[in-house]
Amino acid sequence: MMEYWQMPWVWVLAGVILAGAEMLIPGFLFLGFAIGAVLVGVLIWIGLLGNSIAVTLVVFAVLSIIAWLALRKGMGVRKGQTKLWDRDINEN
Repeated sequence: MMEYWQMPWVWVLAGVILAGAEMLIPGFLFLGFAIGAVLVGVLIWIGLLGNSIAVTLVVFAVLSIIAWLALRKGMGVRKGQTKLWDRDINEN
């Protein structure tokens, strides 16, 4: 019998749940993990992963970090993005 971590649909479902969490808590906190989980699901589905939980988790971590860094570079903080306030919101 296969363990749950060896089933690709479990990883894809985890990715969908993490993507849903990203919609509730924006800021690219969960989106990198969601992309990493979906990619691990795809790698298990095509047969490249799934024999060792340690290797699978390391690949998940590496893919998640790469996805987070790509998101940060593509859509993250831009140079000069800081907002300077010149008046108080309570002033008339």
